[in-house]
Amino acid sequence: MNALSMLNKKMHLQSNIFATPDQASTRDGYGRGVVEAGKQNARVAVLCCDLTESTRSHWFKEEFPERFIEVGIAEQNMAGIAAGMAQEGWVPFMSSYAVFSPGRNWDQIRVSVCYAENNVKIIGAHAGVSVGPDGATHQALEDIAITRVLPGMTVLVPCDEQEARKAVIAAAEHHGPVYVRLAREKTPIMTTEKTPFTIGKAQVYLKGTDVTIVATGPVLYEALCAANELKQKHGISAEVINCATIKPFDAKTVVTSAKKTGAVVTVEEHQVVGGLCGVVSETLAQKYPAPLVPVGMADSFGESGTPDELLAKYGMKAKHVISAVKKVIKRK
Repeated sequence: MNALSMLNKKMHLQSNIFATPDQASTRDGYGRGVVEAGKQNARVAVLCCDLTESTRSHWFKEEFPERFIEVGIAEQNMAGIAAGMAQEGWVPFMSSYAVFSPGRNWDQIRVSVCYAENNVKIIGAHAGVSVGPDGATHQALEDIAITRVLPGMTVLVPCDEQEARKAVIAAAEHHGPVYVRLAREKTPIMTTEKTPFTIGKAQVYLKGTDVTIVATGPVLYEALCAANELKQKHGISAEVINCATIKPFDAKTVVTSAKKTGAVVTVEEHQVVGGLCGVVSETLAQKYPAPLVPVGMADSFGESGTPDELLAKYGMKAKHVISAVKKVIKRK
């Protein structure tokens, strides 16, 4: 039995993940999910900053025009409006590119949303280098770090379109500030309608004994591809964990796996400082020190290029995960 068939059946993962997986962007999952949330709760509203189609907020606008607000190019104002709406009992989703929200309006999110404990949902689209030709100015690589540090903020990074839809619906039901990180590019759909998703819970997608690979966002696909190749070509058994919730962090699942394997690799399309690597390192340092090697952006800005070219250049493909695994195993 190969690693493809060994994927945990209870996770209800796509059976064709490594063959010809269907593809869609996580921003599509937001568009679908917020419409569903709007149907379930008449107090759900959407605000956007002149990026309605790009963020997929236009699907909500078409369904519920009376609950949609086009703010214009004014992310700071959008945060204040959303906070005021939350004070009046609305469940506002404020959407823009992640470099602008939470990038440019971090102060308003800090004070008007988090400090005031307002029930606002922040949708940061087009995150990571996979934004591609838009270049460094539009490639948010710091957004996980600046949101997870805020008291009371929940941070979600869905791995695919299906999980993004579930994350948005869960965010609408969760009371309190939530940041949801989304990508622009179409990426493999790894999960199904039945795959479990719970805020605050990491999921073990592939069981292993030699190394723990903790991944977040669409680059989970690279982690799974790496695990498959490690098993088939190198005889290395990798346990792969999907960490869709960065905060609150599921320390129990990660530490339990680290105790079993004795070595950890983190995989993210974000600066390794302050992102997934940050929270995993902090957790291991306190609960179970183990060698760790990160895969992610190493203290650099991005540049223009195709998504695949950029992921390759900055070391976030399956081959880089394999290299990190071999390196960390030597340190056990």
